[in-house]
Amino acid sequence: MVILSGTLSALAVFAVVDPVPWARGQMAFTLACHIILVPLGVSWTFLTLIANYRALRHNDRDALSLAQRWSKYMAVTFAVGAVTGTVLSFEFGLLWPRFMRQWGEVFGVPFAFEGLFFFTEAIFIAIYIFGWRRLRPWAHFWTGVPIVLAGLFGSVSVVSANAWMNAPSGFTLDSAGRVVKVDPIQAIFNESMPLQAAHMVIAAYLVGGFLIASVYATALLRGRLDHYHRMGFVIAFTVAAVMTPIQMGVGDSLARWVYNNQPVKFAAIELVPETSSDVPEILLGRLNEDGTVSGGIKIKGLASWLSDPSTGTATVVQGLDSVPADERPTIRQVNIVHLAWDVMVGFGALLFLLSVWYAGSWIVRRRMPRSRWFLRAAACSGVIAVIAMEAGWVVTEVGRQPWIVYEHMKVADAATSNTGVWATFIAVIILYIAIGITTILVLRGMSRRFSRADGFTDDDTPYGPSAPLATPPGQEEADR
Repeated sequence: MVILSGTLSALAVFAVVDPVPWARGQMAFTLACHIILVPLGVSWTFLTLIANYRALRHNDRDALSLAQRWSKYMAVTFAVGAVTGTVLSFEFGLLWPRFMRQWGEVFGVPFAFEGLFFFTEAIFIAIYIFGWRRLRPWAHFWTGVPIVLAGLFGSVSVVSANAWMNAPSGFTLDSAGRVVKVDPIQAIFNESMPLQAAHMVIAAYLVGGFLIASVYATALLRGRLDHYHRMGFVIAFTVAAVMTPIQMGVGDSLARWVYNNQPVKFAAIELVPETSSDVPEILLGRLNEDGTVSGGIKIKGLASWLSDPSTGTATVVQGLDSVPADERPTIRQVNIVHLAWDVMVGFGALLFLLSVWYAGSWIVRRRMPRSRWFLRAAACSGVIAVIAMEAGWVVTEVGRQPWIVYEHMKVADAATSNTGVWATFIAVIILYIAIGITTILVLRGMSRRFSRADGFTDDDTPYGPSAPLATPPGQEEADR
C-alpha cells in the first residue's frame, strides 16, 4: 500500500506540471539528436561522389572501394535520419497545436517542398546503391548527383521554415488575427532565409567532413597508413577545411543581420544589459540578476566595432532593457545564449586554425601533415564540429525567446495544454537511446566486415559483368 500510495502521489504531481518546459525540452532533445544526422545526409553523398569520380578517372580501386562502402554507410544514416525526422514532424502537431492552428498554412509551405526532396533523395539513394552492379560506370555516377541536390534543397527548405520563425512574412491577418492569405514565395524566401540557409548548408559539409575525417585520422594514428585510409581522410578533411573559412564569413554576415533585425537576441549574445556604445566583447562571463555582468575577459569596444565597422566603437548596441521583461530572454536564457555563442565561435576558430595547418602543409610540402599532434587534433575535430553546430542552434532558438514566431506569438501561447507531455518526453528519450545504440552497433558491424573483406564486399565486382547462371544438371546433354 505504501508503494502504491507513493506512485499515485508521484503521478498526481506530474498531472499538474506545466507542459511548456516539457514540450520545449522534448523538442530540443529530438532536434539536437536529429541535427547530428543532417550533416551526414547532406555531405556524405558528395564525398562519395568525389571518391567515385577519382576511381573512374584514375582507375583507382581503393577509391572505388571507398565510394562503395561510404554509400552503404550513407544509406544507414539516411534511414535513421528518416525516423528521427518523422518524430520531429509529428511533434509540431502534438507539442505545438496552437502554433500549427494559427500559422500552419504559412509554416507548412517550405515543409511541403522538403517532403518532395526527401522522397527524391530516397529514390536515388536506392538507385545508386543497387546500381553498383547494374549500371555502366558513368551512368551510375550521375545517379548520385540528384542525391546531393535533393539533400541540399531539402535542408534549405527546412531551414527556410525556421528562418520564417525569425523573420515572419508572406501572410495577411484578418481583424481576429487569423491568417487569411498566404504568399508562398515570400514565406519561403523570407529575410532571414538566405543567410541562415547558407550557414546551415555550409555547416553540414563542414561538420560532415570533419566527422568522417576524424574516423580515418584515428585509423592513421593506429598505423593504418595505406592508400585507402589516407585517401578517406584527405577527401573528407579537404572538403571540411575549404568550408571552414567560408563559414566564418557567412557567420559574420548573419551576426550583423541579427544585430539589425533581432537586437534583443544580439544583446543576449553579447551580454549587453543596457543600450550603449563602446560595448566590450566579453569572452565567457555571465549576467547577474541585478543586471550587472561578472567574470569573463572584456575587450574594450570590440562588440560595437564588430557590429558596424563603419562607425567603430561609436556603434550603439541595443540592450536587453530596450524591451519589457516579458519580451526578452530570462537571465538564465541570456547566459545560455552567451555561453553557446562563445563555444560556437571558439570551437570554430580552433577548426579554422586546424584547416590552416592542413592547407599550409599542402602548399609548402605538397602533402598532408604527418605530425601525430595534427592527427590527434583531426581525430577530435568531428566531436568539436558537432558541439559547435549544436551551440549554434542553441543561439538561434534560445536567443529568440520568448517568441516562437518573432514578435507575433510567444512559446507559452503555442504549446500544448496536455499535462501528460512528460510521459512522451521519457518515451522519446528511451526510443532515441535505443536508436542510437542500434545505429552505432550496425555501423561498427559494417566497419568490421569491410575491414575483413578483401576489396569489394558484393558477390561480383562493381561495374563488372554479372556471374553467369549455373547450367542445370542434364541441360548440357539436352542442348546437344
